Amino acid sequence: MSELSFAESFLTTLSNRPSKISPTHAEDPKSYPPRGAYILPKLPKTLPKRRKLAPGTQRTLTITLRSARNPPIEVALKQQSPLLSVLDLKAEVSAQANIPVDKIKILHRRKPVGDAKVVEELVGEEDTEIEFGIMVIGGAASVGTGTRGKSEEQLPSAAVGESGREVFGTEAFWADLRGFLAQRVKDAGEGERAAALFREAWEARGGAS
Repeated sequence: MSELSFAESFLTTLSNRPSKISPTHAEDPKSYPPRGAYILPKLPKTLPKRRKLAPGTQRTLTITLRSARNPPIEVALKQQSPLLSVLDLKAEVSAQANIPVDKIKILHRRKPVGDAKVVEELVGEEDTEIEFGIMVIGGAASVGTGTRGKSEEQLPSAAVGESGREVFGTEAFWADLRGFLAQRVKDAGEGERAAALFREAWEARGGAS
């Protein structure tokens, strides 16, 4: 018997046998034994590649500290070591803006940063510059001279002896409120938004008139 005739007879024998599962067969999923969900393992975290520096060279950063609120402050520090602490940044802002160190909060991504933090912990391996925000706690807005060299006589301040409803008409009061709320909720953006809502509600009731 040739191979071709054997294959034909074998296939004919198979086709004559009944199929164990019909084409219209349906199985109830509830009849399957329960199995636990298979969870894929977590991929190993790849560490960032460190940039090799030439022998004898040290990495430097350009650090910008900016506050668009009252008082407007902008401090630019070039070629700074990434080992600077947040407390060092506060001291630099205090020296240039004439604001007490304890009245200054340094923000990174709109969140306060502790004094013990080092800039290197907040910057990426390949970054050459980083920007921080500055939040002045209430009461210090009228103390600092800012970076534009304004004299104390030119600084806006509330009149002496104001009380009652007159206090609500001063910018110093709303600056204090913004600082308090930002410190309380630990988020400068939310504190600014809440202070704006308070002011809009007060003005809507005719307080500004």
